[in-house]
Amino acid sequence: MAKTTLKAVKNKDGSKKQNDEHHGIFVGYHKLIPNILTLTALAAGLTAIQYAMDGNWGHAAIAIVLAAVLDILDGATARLLNATSSFGAQLDSFSDFLAFGVAPAMVLYLWVLEESGKIGWIAMVIFAVASAMRLARYNITPTPKTGVWSKGFFAGVPAPAGAGMAFLPLYIWLMAPEFFESFAAANTLVGIWVIFCAGMMVSSIPTWSTKQIKLKSRMATPILAFIAVIIAALVQAPWPTLTIMSLTYVATIPFSIRHFQKIVKENKEEIDLADLALGISDHGNLNEEK
Repeated sequence: MAKTTLKAVKNKDGSKKQNDEHHGIFVGYHKLIPNILTLTALAAGLTAIQYAMDGNWGHAAIAIVLAAVLDILDGATARLLNATSSFGAQLDSFSDFLAFGVAPAMVLYLWVLEESGKIGWIAMVIFAVASAMRLARYNITPTPKTGVWSKGFFAGVPAPAGAGMAFLPLYIWLMAPEFFESFAAANTLVGIWVIFCAGMMVSSIPTWSTKQIKLKSRMATPILAFIAVIIAALVQAPWPTLTIMSLTYVATIPFSIRHFQKIVKENKEEIDLADLALGISDHGNLNEEK
């Protein structure tokens, strides 16, 4: 019978102990924190659906925003605590599909898409499917080490940003319901907008990633102050703030495309933006984000 030997390590006093954590017997509780954040984001997505079923649209939107914040924190926490794992990555993808694919689609459908007839149902299905396809593509795409895609660009709109874009009509309605409802074709336009957001998620249009942000140490205090202002604005005036944030993100996409084209020319690479818009490209060279 083969013998199983556990690797021994020395304590500070010179004695030996079995390296149980190395062999999967124990795990530090701190390594569970990223997965706890992921599960909380998943719960926030489910809660958004519950709020939507009760007609509480404001709370439903806030629940999705909370899920997006937790999605940012779980990845950052996993890297900070050196707690990344295949299990955590798969759990994160399933959570993102629900929180930024199924939940937003359900909320929007229960809000106005249900009244839009066939286009409303089609928009809901397309958005959820697009989110699943994006996350599946993310799971099989390696992070590029060289080339233009390693310069800080995402291929398409990440799932959390896609959900935020899709919620733009809801933010406007929550801010000014009378103005929004004055348009007879508002419901149909929401369906068309949701389909557009779904297309942006599965496309390979280059969008800026957080890797583009490089701050000098002396800028830390002003940036923290700016973040504090945003948090205060979200608390005091959430719908105008979220509307401005969504519109600002959409407005940055043409600039990110121009920046991408400039870097392509500098690196002398051949990339057709028409193919990128349709998601036709060598996915092995893309920089994906969920």
